[in-house]
Amino acid sequence: MAGTCVVFDIGGVLELTPETGWVQRWEERLELSPGTVHERMRDVWRAGSVGSIGEREVHEQLTARLGLDAHGLESFMADLWTEYLGTPNEELIAHARGLRGRCRLGILSNSFVGARERETSRYRFDELVERIVYSHEIGVEKPDPRAFDAVCAALDVRPESCLFIDDVEVNVEAARTAGMQAHLFEDNARTIARIETHLATGPDRSARPR
Repeated sequence: MAGTCVVFDIGGVLELTPETGWVQRWEERLELSPGTVHERMRDVWRAGSVGSIGEREVHEQLTARLGLDAHGLESFMADLWTEYLGTPNEELIAHARGLRGRCRLGILSNSFVGARERETSRYRFDELVERIVYSHEIGVEKPDPRAFDAVCAALDVRPESCLFIDDVEVNVEAARTAGMQAHLFEDNARTIARIETHLATGPDRSARPR
C-alpha cells in the first residue's frame, strides 16, 4: 500500500442536493397524511441502500404500498432521482479533476440501487476517480467502519494516508475513528484548502484535523 489519497462523498459534496419537497407533493397528490410515504417505504429504502433488493422489487413495493399505476410509478421515480442526483458541484469537481496524478482518488457514498448507472451517465464520476464504493454494492453504509475499510482496500492505501470528505458529521467522526483524516464539507473554499494542505503535508498519524 502506498500513496496519498483523497476520498469524496457524493450527495451534498460532489452533488448539491437540496430538498425539493417531492415527497410532500406526492403525499398531497395521493391524499396521504404527512410522513406516510417514508413510513410505508422505510424498510424498502433501507434495503435499497444496502443492495438487498433490486430496482424491480423497489418498483413492485411502491406499486403495492402506495397504489401507483405505471404512469404514477414512472413519475414518482423521476422525482426521486431528480432530488437524489441534484446538480453538480462544478468547482469541487473541477478541482478533483486537477488532482489526477497528484494522489489516489476515490468515492465512498451511501447510495441506492440504480445510483451507479445514473451518476455515471450524468456525471461520469467513474472518469473522475479511480474507485467508487457504493453502499448498495458492498452491503454496508457509513458510518459503519467496514465502509471505510472497503474504500481503503479498493484503493490499496493506508487509512492514515487518506483524507475523507463528507457533509455529515457522524460520518466524518467515523472516518477518523477508522484511522483516516477527515474533513467536514461546509463550502468549496475550505474544502479545497484542506485538500491542498493534505497533499502538501501527507499523512499525520497523531493529529485529527478538521
